[in-house]
Amino acid sequence: MLDLIRHDDILELRLARPPVNALDAGLIRALRDAIEAASGDGARGLILSGRSGMFSGGLDVPSLLQLDREGMAQVWRDLFATCAALARSTIPSVAAITGHSPAGGAVLSIFCDYRIMARGAYRIGLNEVQVGLAVPDPIQRGLRRLVGNFRAERLMVAGTLLESEQALATGFVDELVDVDHVVARAQLWLGELLALPPRAMSETRRLARADLANSFNDLTTLDVAEFVDGWFSDESQRVLTALVAKLKAKG
Repeated sequence: MLDLIRHDDILELRLARPPVNALDAGLIRALRDAIEAASGDGARGLILSGRSGMFSGGLDVPSLLQLDREGMAQVWRDLFATCAALARSTIPSVAAITGHSPAGGAVLSIFCDYRIMARGAYRIGLNEVQVGLAVPDPIQRGLRRLVGNFRAERLMVAGTLLESEQALATGFVDELVDVDHVVARAQLWLGELLALPPRAMSETRRLARADLANSFNDLTTLDVAEFVDGWFSDESQRVLTALVAKLKAKG
């Protein structure tokens, strides 16, 4: 489900849930726990990665549709806490986007320090609207921080998925490399950062990312019930059920 790979003082968290690394309740919790534990376990930097051609296909809709309201509320709480763990982490992180990264995969990348994506016909974006879901406010703030207010609005309202070159041009990702070199480039980027004077780098990083971290200062203020209501609304259930039927037909 989640492979933990050490590269000296860098910890790679590799999503390993075939076929598309979809985020179910268990994987979201595992990510949260691993991110929160990384610094205490001696890691000085984090890499989030997937398999070649696929970072993450987003939320595992078929499994989540089986949950009741309380189960779904816990998923939302855990997802927000995972984003918060990245945003507030005392160690830098890189999203090694090794392929497609719609919805939940894109969300994870937004809260990392840096995003390196595979070059080619891979797509990334917050396409929640297209599958019947609203984009939560903390996630909207994260994307606005990357690409600017108006561009973020247009991307999220339309649920646009960008190919890698478009993602680079808009600022959604920071650089592109060949798919087989994404993780290696993430290690190199982190290595260069960690070679800087550590106190000065860490304190400057903390100040620079304060706005992102402050989005999650009090997770209890997030209206999880609102997102649960949205998930169980007639519109969302209709669109999500149709999506699952389409996926089954393809399989």
